[in-house]
Amino acid sequence: MLNQIKGLHHVTSLASDARNNNVFFTNVLGLRRVKKTVNFDAPDVYHLYYGDEVGSPGTVMTYFPFPRAGRGAKGVGEVGRTAFSIPTGTSQAWLDRLATFEVDGIAQDERFGEKRVLFDGPDGDQFALVESDDDRTPWTGNGVSKEIGIRGFHSTDMRLKDSGASAELLTFMGYEKLDTKDNVTRFVMPDGNDAKTIDIEELPGAGFAAQGAGSVHHIAFAVENRARQLEVREALLDTGYQVTPVIDRDYFYAIYFRTPGGVLFEVATNEPGFDRDEDTAHLGEALKLPSQHEHLRAKLESYLQPLEG
Repeated sequence: MLNQIKGLHHVTSLASDARNNNVFFTNVLGLRRVKKTVNFDAPDVYHLYYGDEVGSPGTVMTYFPFPRAGRGAKGVGEVGRTAFSIPTGTSQAWLDRLATFEVDGIAQDERFGEKRVLFDGPDGDQFALVESDDDRTPWTGNGVSKEIGIRGFHSTDMRLKDSGASAELLTFMGYEKLDTKDNVTRFVMPDGNDAKTIDIEELPGAGFAAQGAGSVHHIAFAVENRARQLEVREALLDTGYQVTPVIDRDYFYAIYFRTPGGVLFEVATNEPGFDRDEDTAHLGEALKLPSQHEHLRAKLESYLQPLEG
């Protein structure tokens, strides 16, 4: 069993409009845009990162907004809902706020004794705000008060036809089974970061998901540094998983592999962080390009959709 993984690092999804995506996460949810860069494999598409003040691991929601992309189809073999942590007792404040912005899909429920506010993003993305005792410091620069501000990720839901093989994988990665209720099993990372929970929702009769706008592309798990990442990679290879070589993503190093249930996992380093090429006070303001695409700057700046205005 591994002990290097410490919980979630980031979640990456697909969108259909960069400006609408930016407005939703900064104006409605009050997160900070900590990086404005491009998809390394498709540089004519943004890669936008939203999180706390510095983009701490376990707080960062990221998006590839492909212009006019069709919506994905919900189903199994994907992360169906991404949950953020909010302070205990703040559900009503968030219900009121989301209603003010006419957000779709607003509802309430409880899971494993925790109150949740459910809602949809601009592309039908499914989210939850979960009341929890979480002392992380929220970003408050976008008009959401410290008293109700999002603390970072709480958990993600993996929707699968059968949970067995993926449950074994999570256990191998260091997660422990906490509880099962109905068709949902909760796993937590002991001594992990504050984004330490994964729920598996078993839906044996559901069809398979098809990716598009509103779909989660992958979820990333945090390791402290490249040495720990290489240990994880070697262990996964020894277990029979096909794992990519280490890829430099400028703000972290990444490896990827596909889970038995079809979800794409990444293992990302906490180093070097989002302040490697921008001062903390100005994170996410300028368009930052990886070195291999810097020669395209003039073209990209004229082509990419302005996020403000």
